[in-house]
Amino acid sequence: MPSPFSPPNISLPLNPRPFLHLPRLAHSTPPTLPLLATCSSDKTVRIYSLTTFTLLSTITGGHKRSVRTCAWKPNLKGESVLATGSFDASVGIWRRYDTDDLNPRPVVVPVDFDARDENIDEYDEEEWRFAVVLDGHESEVKSVAWSTGGNLLATCSRDKSVWIWEEVGEDDFETIAVLQEHEGDVKCVAWHPEEELLASASYDDDVRLWKEDVDDWGCVGVLRGHDSTVWCVQWEGATPDVYGEVEGQEVKEKWMQRREASGPRLLSCSDDMSIRVWRRNPKEKVEQSRLSIIRTGSSEEDWVEETRLPVVHSRPIYSIAWSKSGRIVSTGGDGAIVVYEERWKQPNTNAENPGVGAQTEGIDKGEANGEPQTNTNGAESMEGVIGEGDATTDANGQGVTNPGHESPLQETEWVVVAQIEGAHGVFEVNHVAWAARRDKNGGVGPEQEELIITTGDDGVVKVWTLDI
Repeated sequence: MPSPFSPPNISLPLNPRPFLHLPRLAHSTPPTLPLLATCSSDKTVRIYSLTTFTLLSTITGGHKRSVRTCAWKPNLKGESVLATGSFDASVGIWRRYDTDDLNPRPVVVPVDFDARDENIDEYDEEEWRFAVVLDGHESEVKSVAWSTGGNLLATCSRDKSVWIWEEVGEDDFETIAVLQEHEGDVKCVAWHPEEELLASASYDDDVRLWKEDVDDWGCVGVLRGHDSTVWCVQWEGATPDVYGEVEGQEVKEKWMQRREASGPRLLSCSDDMSIRVWRRNPKEKVEQSRLSIIRTGSSEEDWVEETRLPVVHSRPIYSIAWSKSGRIVSTGGDGAIVVYEERWKQPNTNAENPGVGAQTEGIDKGEANGEPQTNTNGAESMEGVIGEGDATTDANGQGVTNPGHESPLQETEWVVVAQIEGAHGVFEVNHVAWAARRDKNGGVGPEQEELIITTGDDGVVKVWTLDI
């Protein structure tokens, strides 16, 4: 259970007894069904109900080593499809036709958590089918992610590569790209929520963006600035939500126009204990004659570091998640869970951020409030390795953003709104995610009410409520 120190905004685990599993874990929640999938070093995948907090299925037999990652395929009706990645270097595709067993009717009676494992029938192994195994990686698979349309699957590995697979038929996948420009383990992959643009995070300290140009996939941008391993990348949802009041409708409209032009932002976290928000610089539209067959423009992406979140964690940050409500949650090696929200800047911006508190002592004030810092040469500590003409070079040969680019507008700021230490006791917390709350009022609750789900090296999955 969590330590006695518990700020009022994050409640104790929702379930009276956390789900027990073996480390190391990861988990995934589908967009529509109230389900939670967890995977572990015990080589299994377990499916839990977020309505009753009971175990529904235990999937075994597909992988020979630890299952490191899992992801639900989106936009399906009548069928559930789950992708898994394992330390045995393979990717598995699992299928099951949906029944009321996987979407149980809400219950409002107390649940006997001691007896939940005894209620699992033999249907699990019979109805969850290990449909496809995707081989190709030469080492541990670290992350799997489905594109928003569900037709593409991205995988990454310790072998420093990113693979993109296309489902061309049921149980039929084709490799359409093997991307090998990272110089270290690739820790995480994540798809843009509105287009086929893939982000990857690596041990080489870089975030890379990948996109298809005509018939070939290639790197269209490199986001540099982190000083150590980038563990996780996450995209903002389609509709941002900024909290608080803003003085002047013009400021809000300007921010929304820029957001609409740039699209969803990208979030990254690192061993350097920083969380950074990246924003796309929209391209100028180039008019082209309808009679011309010559392609104009470039597929290269131009991104800038918009801001950094308040510095709170004291050890590497392993996982971050961006909620539908616009809040961000982070966790990592220090065992803390921290929740941030974006607010409109107030006229008095010199006050110390109350959400950071004593934990920011000794840290530069601008850094503690999430403001981009500059290096000794006066350039922001990121590299704009986007393409010729989009970046300049400093005295050390490092790429920096083009001085001609518009600097990020700072109408908003990120603040800490909730924090808890020792979420999994003395153990590291290795993954965090948001999920809609489905257990209240007979399983029908307000859409804005969300849960935080964490997994730790103690082999436990915990469900937390957020009271803000």
